[in-house]
Amino acid sequence: MLFTPLELRGVTARNRIVVSPMCQYMSIDGGPVDWHLVHLGRLAMGGAGIVFAEETAIEARGRKTYQCAGLYSDDHVAGYQRITDFIRSMGAIPAIQLGHAGRKGSVRGAMENWAPLTAEDAAKGAPPWQTVSASPIAASPDAAPPVALDHAQIRAIVATWAESAQRAVDAGFDILEIHAAHGYLIHQFLSPLSNHRDDAYGGARTNRMRFALEVVEAVRRVWPPDRPLFYRCASIDGKGGSWDMDDTLALASALSERGVDVLDCSAGGMSGQSPLAIVPRVPGYQVSYASSVRHAVPMKTMAIGLITTPHHAESILQNGDADLIGMARELMYNADWPVHAAAALGAPNPLALFPPAYTYRLKKRDEVRALYPPGTATIVPHTVERVVDYEWPEEFLSHKRSTPDL
Repeated sequence: MLFTPLELRGVTARNRIVVSPMCQYMSIDGGPVDWHLVHLGRLAMGGAGIVFAEETAIEARGRKTYQCAGLYSDDHVAGYQRITDFIRSMGAIPAIQLGHAGRKGSVRGAMENWAPLTAEDAAKGAPPWQTVSASPIAASPDAAPPVALDHAQIRAIVATWAESAQRAVDAGFDILEIHAAHGYLIHQFLSPLSNHRDDAYGGARTNRMRFALEVVEAVRRVWPPDRPLFYRCASIDGKGGSWDMDDTLALASALSERGVDVLDCSAGGMSGQSPLAIVPRVPGYQVSYASSVRHAVPMKTMAIGLITTPHHAESILQNGDADLIGMARELMYNADWPVHAAAALGAPNPLALFPPAYTYRLKKRDEVRALYPPGTATIVPHTVERVVDYEWPEEFLSHKRSTPDL
């Protein structure tokens, strides 16, 4: 099943392997650079069905760092178009994840553990900025408190999400995902840990869901009806959290009614003092969330979380736990994982997942290898003289005559 095509509205993925969004911290003023073309292009060449660009901010203050990606200016569109064109030419579907960091913004990069920006950074030309959230509760003890968004500001951010989605259309993306997990802005409205409001956006679960649903409705209005919409959820908060799977199932039902096609089931990003335990980071530790949603709500799901082996990925699909397999760091380590997985699972013609220039050469290599199966004694020439002197077997020479560019 891993290599069975999947139709999502008017888009068909060649297989069920998804390159999950991976923040690179390489953008300049939000825009993509050559790094993004090479990084995402290489992953598309490796045979995945869907390739997501990293989490991309809908506005400048929605970034975590100054180096985070954005799609908040028309100037960004051409750079992304170059990338989507290449991904599509490699046979993969270009996708983008749009998000807003909310109170988790105004920090340094991942390799500096997202430390809040300070006056020292300001002296270097990277001053801290005012973050926003559902309530004025800081993300960490050493972070500055955000400003609670009022109703007019909420409406403005919802509109900004739609504007960014329209730019994603213009940039050539065929799939869009709304990032509502990992303690970012939408999650900050959903979880009681970060939402202490007493208005229409706080209190009861239906109120805390309001912002998320308004974003989905606004994006779905501008996102073409023949293109699928994904939503990354925090299935549960992190250790000591409040949002749980009952909440997620209620949210998933509302999302399905509003045109979300796939729920990308993540978890964590918000911690508190409740008895909710941390989920052990074992292979497939988030698959159960995708399975629960898939069996309770009429929508497809994507499983993520330390899925690294072909047979594990295949078993998740065979068991009916998910429709797609999201991978990130394993594909950083081995961008050709899809090709090797296809071979391991016995899928027909795995080399065809590569671009034709690779496929052609590698098939020729296999044809030569077939002439000398393992255990066959061969002489390997070490110098030009030995190549000239060596009497090559006739079966090799005939093969070479029929393949002049061997």
